[in-house]
Amino acid sequence: MFLALVDWTRIIREAGFLAYPLGLCSICSVYIICERAFALRDGAILPSDLAEAVLQGKRTAGGAHSALGRIVSFVERHPGDAEGAKAYARLEVMKMERGVSYLDTIYTGAPLLGLIGTVSGLLAAFNVIDPETKMPDPIKFTESVGYALSATLLGLCVAIIALAGNGYLGRRIDHHTARLDVLLERMLVRHERDDEIDSQ
Repeated sequence: MFLALVDWTRIIREAGFLAYPLGLCSICSVYIICERAFALRDGAILPSDLAEAVLQGKRTAGGAHSALGRIVSFVERHPGDAEGAKAYARLEVMKMERGVSYLDTIYTGAPLLGLIGTVSGLLAAFNVIDPETKMPDPIKFTESVGYALSATLLGLCVAIIALAGNGYLGRRIDHHTARLDVLLERMLVRHERDDEIDSQ
């Protein structure tokens, strides 16, 4: 309801040159959120059929189309290398986190860009003196304050988008990481059991 009452065209116009970097931050945030949300879908990280096979202790072929598949392939190619498998799993987690750190920068930096607009707008407002009254010109004062508040509002909106996206993606990554840890442990236990049987 509140957003419908706001004249966004006027706000962007009054934000001046700061609307461009804030707009770029907004575009980057939306792109990162959409791209990572697609990359972190269950089918690309933990396909249900492959995860079920690992939980049941079945031998699987793995594959290169999912994070779990690549981990399974590594474990099958390097039997007995538990530390190597865990290190490889950490690399897969790092791939999942790719780009998310930029959201931290955006939701930290966007309000600061808005604050630059606030400070510069207020400085401009108090530096415009009417020669007759020796007071700030009311019209230019209002325009400068509007510029200051518009830049701040845009910065906060961009920051909220980036913060919400960062929280959502962080939870998805934590969820996938926990499940990968469990499945990796199951695979390593199965390999140890198979090695013991083979040695007997």
